[in-house]
Amino acid sequence: MLSRDQIKALRALAHTRKVIVRIGQNGLTDNVLGEIEQALAHHELVKIGIRAGDRAVRDAITAAIIEKTGAETVQKIGNTLVLFRRNRQDPVITLPGY
Repeated sequence: MLSRDQIKALRALAHTRKVIVRIGQNGLTDNVLGEIEQALAHHELVKIGIRAGDRAVRDAITAAIIEKTGAETVQKIGNTLVLFRRNRQDPVITLPGY
């Protein structure tokens, strides 16, 4: 579980990053989930754009991504979701107290 200071640091890092994965009208497919897994393994901090349905649909997609990837939510604003998952073998991002 990320601390408040860690989330704050990750939000600052995510601010300048671009959306890596976009989810459209087809929703969360196996291919998209594979792309998210690969992005998390490589970058640790990933910005995802969700352009599918209304808020309830986006929330369901977000919950499914978190459940299937084991990532933690850093921030969710509108159609954009920021996730973090530490790469245990080769960490990319240095966080205080992690």
